[in-house]
Amino acid sequence: MRKTSRFSSIQPHERLPEWLRRPLGEASAIERVQGLVKSNALHTICEEGRCPNRGECYAAGTATFLLGGSICTRSCAFCQVEKGRAQAVNPLEAQKVADAVEAMGLRYVVLTAVARDDLEDHGACLFTSAMEAIRERNPLIAIEVLTPDFWGGHSNPEKATHAQRERLAVVLNAAPVCFNHNLETVQRLQREVRRGATYERSLGLLAAARTLAPEIPTKSGLMLGLGESRDEVIDTMRDLRAVDCQRLTIGQYLRPSLAHIPVTRYWHPDEFEELGSVARDLGFSVVRSGPLVRSSYHAAD
Repeated sequence: MRKTSRFSSIQPHERLPEWLRRPLGEASAIERVQGLVKSNALHTICEEGRCPNRGECYAAGTATFLLGGSICTRSCAFCQVEKGRAQAVNPLEAQKVADAVEAMGLRYVVLTAVARDDLEDHGACLFTSAMEAIRERNPLIAIEVLTPDFWGGHSNPEKATHAQRERLAVVLNAAPVCFNHNLETVQRLQREVRRGATYERSLGLLAAARTLAPEIPTKSGLMLGLGESRDEVIDTMRDLRAVDCQRLTIGQYLRPSLAHIPVTRYWHPDEFEELGSVARDLGFSVVRSGPLVRSSYHAAD
């Protein structure tokens, strides 16, 4: 029997406004990438998350691969990725990712992963194995990582924090060109939106990344439309700058289905532009702010 969501009786807030309606882009690029991903038994967050920009990114030579399978061990209320019991790690995953990167002729690759709280290293080695395999084919390919928080495995908070930093260090030692970890939403909404993660842990991870590898820029992303206020968004940006996060993406949350947390409102493009200006004034060196912006949007820029 299909599990009933507590959100299933809630109807969508309203029809999508005009500025959120756009064609998928180049059908040939989408079909080609989908074929390669399927034939290699791979997953991309572009497809799993139904990103509205995937056609544009594929055509530009960028893609975001989802490591660790297609099932996440956490159940965040906003995410399209399937939740449940984790799959066994595919020992050929790294080589298959490298095969696809080579076949697609990618210049910039983003590696992300489902949360693998079931693994001893919480999936840190998934990133390093894929990075190594890609670089064996072409050492000039730029690789950005978008990681989970690597938290858990200890009831003692001090031991859990130490383990988190060790897992983070493993990934940073592989020298990605950018370290990304999304805060997703404002502090007040964390418990409702990001089950299993916390605001403080995520800020701590970004702070630790700056300490462990100051030469690698850090990045984070926020979704709007979950009930946050403008002041809360700006406070969140200040908190990110307080841990020296240097890059920021801000986009509109789009509800994947009635089983997911509903949209409270659609922010206007002018509001995104204004928040982008605030972010730059706060000191972020790279800012992407717009209704259709996602974590990896124009990442190669």
